[in-house]
Amino acid sequence: MEAITHIPEKGSKKRIVIIGGGFAGLQMAKKTDSRYFQIVLIDKVNYYQFQPLMYQVATGGLEPSSIAYPLRKIFRKKKDFHFRTCLAKRVFPEKKRLETSIGSLQYDYLVIATGCDTNYFGNDRLKESTYALKSISESLLARNRILLSFEKAVSVHTEEEFEELMTFVIVGGGATGVELAGALADMKKMVLPKDYPELDFNRMRIYLVDASPRLLSGMSEESSAKAAETLKKRGVIIHQDVFVKSYEKPFVELSTGEKIRSQNVFWVGGIKANSLAGMSDESYNRGRIAVDEYNAVNGYDGIYAIGDTCLMISDHAPKGHPQVAQVAMQMAENLARNLNRDMRGSSVKERFVYKDKGSLATIGRNAAVADIWKLHFGGIAAWWLWLWVHILSIVGMKNKLSVFVDWVWNYITYDVSLRLLIRPTMNTIYDSEEPTD
Repeated sequence: MEAITHIPEKGSKKRIVIIGGGFAGLQMAKKTDSRYFQIVLIDKVNYYQFQPLMYQVATGGLEPSSIAYPLRKIFRKKKDFHFRTCLAKRVFPEKKRLETSIGSLQYDYLVIATGCDTNYFGNDRLKESTYALKSISESLLARNRILLSFEKAVSVHTEEEFEELMTFVIVGGGATGVELAGALADMKKMVLPKDYPELDFNRMRIYLVDASPRLLSGMSEESSAKAAETLKKRGVIIHQDVFVKSYEKPFVELSTGEKIRSQNVFWVGGIKANSLAGMSDESYNRGRIAVDEYNAVNGYDGIYAIGDTCLMISDHAPKGHPQVAQVAMQMAENLARNLNRDMRGSSVKERFVYKDKGSLATIGRNAAVADIWKLHFGGIAAWWLWLWVHILSIVGMKNKLSVFVDWVWNYITYDVSLRLLIRPTMNTIYDSEEPTD
């Protein structure tokens, strides 16, 4: 395969190729010193996506552009930085070459930051019949599904059709599942009755199905209990320690034998690391790339993995680290520091030790839970903290202001203004060979 064009020779510098422009890849590219490295970042889309707020795009609270930012614009002022929109296909470690959908690329250092995708636990049919929230395009598809259900519900002729359109099943009790359930509950109470006065929203059902014994299993038991209590008060029907056996439209069958009639099933119940062809099976542990305490991939020279896609077993983390944004960013910063030091001639290498800054999850208007060190609290104080932390985390001042204005407007008016049902017209002009999100 021919080399990727228009990337200049690296000269005396080392070339570092980063696969993935998410939390880990973005931070890695930012912190790597251009005086020593030529940086090549590749991703299947040309923008950074702020994943924690995708559920708000799905429920009409935010514009997609508010939580996305062009990667080229982020690094406009960074010297010797190059970006390509493509798919990473295979690595040839012995040749230090990466094969992509647009050509091959030689590297000195390869950083795999490919993140995770939705885990359907072997039931691939669910991928075609349920809605995920791992990308902006999936969030828009989910938004269309939600809005289309109400548009159809005003014109149905049978009780069965009405029931399945007005019933929403969320599979997964992690942060995304809890936040989506809370957002739908807020819409049911404050927004949708004004848009659809013909519909009886007392008959709208929101189910949250979680295979774990408690919601938000990565947070404290106090926060889990508070989240469940708040959602129940807002009308969400919770099934805990229950899993989905199958979904044959329109019936969701649970492990208890119960069947729920619904056209709206959102699968946010698990994640699996994205792999990269070309490395041996021994490079993986529990489906994630096995790395040492410096994020180097076991058994390979010059290949590193950071973020959700890797598994680091250490004294500090005997079971590995949680697959969250803070871990990804801290790994990237640590690896960049080590590589920068190495190029300056320093032999000092710093092992990665995760510094937990706490966890937050919102449950809807004026409600959230927080675990900050040994403090566990909920309510409006946790909600305000959640708001400010997420605004500060968004890339781009315009995006921060846009999100802030939307949230203030929504809070004052008890409304979300982005309920637009926009679907692309199918056209042969779209190239099926282009990377898809």
